[in-house]
Amino acid sequence: MLTAQGLHYDLIGPRDGRVVCLVHSLAADTGMWREQMLPLLNAGHSVLRLDLPGHGGSAARAGAYSMAGLAQDVVAVLDAARIATVDYVGLSLGGMVGQALALAHPTRLRSVMICDALPQSLPNADAIWGPRIREVRATRSCASIAQATLGRWLTPAYIAAHPTRAAEILATIAATHADGYAGCAEAISAFDHVPHLPRLALPIAVVCGEHDHAVPPAEGERIAALVQNGRFHLVPGAMHLPNVECAEFFNALLLDWLARTA
Repeated sequence: MLTAQGLHYDLIGPRDGRVVCLVHSLAADTGMWREQMLPLLNAGHSVLRLDLPGHGGSAARAGAYSMAGLAQDVVAVLDAARIATVDYVGLSLGGMVGQALALAHPTRLRSVMICDALPQSLPNADAIWGPRIREVRATRSCASIAQATLGRWLTPAYIAAHPTRAAEILATIAATHADGYAGCAEAISAFDHVPHLPRLALPIAVVCGEHDHAVPPAEGERIAALVQNGRFHLVPGAMHLPNVECAEFFNALLLDWLARTA
């Protein structure tokens, strides 16, 4: 389904079920959550997945992107789907957007799970993101950065053991709209939630892969320490996509979290 703003989403499960909203990382889409769908549905939850602008089935938006603007996109999807409140789960970019959403629209959330996400832009954000932004804008494609991105997301052991799934994720990265990637990367390069996080009183869980070099676990521990009701969980053996690489462990954490916040 599409909102009036051209944002793609799907809502699966019982209409009277507790709705879990899943929001993906930069250069991913709703398919990133494949490993979470059956466990959530079998537990009786409804699942709302959405594509951020320029990702998956959502149109890229012209102009500057910001965390606040991306959070408003999530609100637009909730309104279009006529959902008052959700349990929010966001990974990487999705986790950063989740913080912005919780700060601006706390009444739309029952709980928040922030996975492998930063609380603020890194000091060397321009050095990290600048070359990638220029590359995708110059080529009008994310194909040239796809392989390196996959290497930051999943361990070589996982890629070797699951070549089909790895190839699917690689194809999704390559297919991301250049403007959507660049705009979201610019948002990651220019945000700071740290001064505001202490006011968040929502139940908040923070999850991070043990070997995530893009977002070191210390960043997740920092978020959990800043918010009022934070809990930090490390996923052993995982890099940047613990929900894919260590799905069974991640799903157990997620379902336990949802049960605790019921």
